[in-house]
Amino acid sequence: MRDRRRGSGCFMKIGTVIGNVWATRKEDNLRGLKFLVVQPELLNKSNNDSSFIAVDRIGAGIGDKVMVTQGSAAAHMASDTPLPIDAIIIGIIDSVDIERGGENG
Repeated sequence: MRDRRRGSGCFMKIGTVIGNVWATRKEDNLRGLKFLVVQPELLNKSNNDSSFIAVDRIGAGIGDKVMVTQGSAAAHMASDTPLPIDAIIIGIIDSVDIERGGENG
């Protein structure tokens, strides 16, 4: 069984972009990809884990709240040949609404 709290498996996270990563030399199949540093957050807006690097193909920037998928879903983002990446930004978040009450709160 995989421990999803540590970034293994395939699932989505919410986080905030806190930086850029510039790499002039990298694997050939990573050319043209933009890399950002993301700080994951819990839905109660507290920090969740250590920051990580994610590929960005949608134009996110520093300060943006983003949705990130990790694991094999990220590695297979564009083709049948997996890329050597573990996280990709799949959305820029406008808002998150969570209802409290009932069985979940």
